[in-house]
Amino acid sequence: MPFAGAGASFFHPWRALSAGRWRVVPFELPGRERRLLETPYRNVVEAAKSEVDGVVEALGEGARPVLFGHSLGAVLAYELAHLLRARDVPVERLVVSGSPGPWTQRERRATGLPDEEFLARVEEFAGFRHEALGHPEMREMILPVLKADCEMHENYVPSTDEPLPVPICSVRGASDGLVSADGAREWRDATTGVFGYAELPGDHMYLVERAAEVLDLIEAESSGGPGRNGGVGR
Repeated sequence: MPFAGAGASFFHPWRALSAGRWRVVPFELPGRERRLLETPYRNVVEAAKSEVDGVVEALGEGARPVLFGHSLGAVLAYELAHLLRARDVPVERLVVSGSPGPWTQRERRATGLPDEEFLARVEEFAGFRHEALGHPEMREMILPVLKADCEMHENYVPSTDEPLPVPICSVRGASDGLVSADGAREWRDATTGVFGYAELPGDHMYLVERAAEVLDLIEAESSGGPGRNGGVGR
């Protein structure tokens, strides 16, 4: 599940990196790439409910998915996990990345700011500014989607207070200035199953450079083995 502003293509390189361990199924939200002409969502719960049919179809019969989501994708994956279980899809594990627990809202917000202030705030959150935003045509295309994604993330309220009976692993960049270690560990309260916590080198967008390590970590978590780069704390 993608972070704010991202499309499914971000995860395409993960298919080769998975080296046959996983069938990587990138999730595409409206308003970008193949769904460019569709209106983007502004509510996480609505997005999950509207897209769950497509997710079930993409997974295929008999799938036991591990759901991965970063930042906005983390809470979207959490909502989808609830919906998939209600449809008897056996979610094997939820891996949430760069996110505090689902009941914690961000104190500093970007929603509603004028364009330049909005982009500066998003750059502050992410730790970098996407080069495409420097091109007027690309910016005109990306900015509405990024605004919609930030709005639905910053206004997110979980659809239920019931924890998932699914193991959860929370992953964080060790230098993340947006999500603290304590915040990332709040996901412990979102599951009645096993909880794991891991840190990988990098800031909030650590996964840009650490995709292989993320996949190794997912494999280690799913097999019950130790994670890399410091292990998995429980």
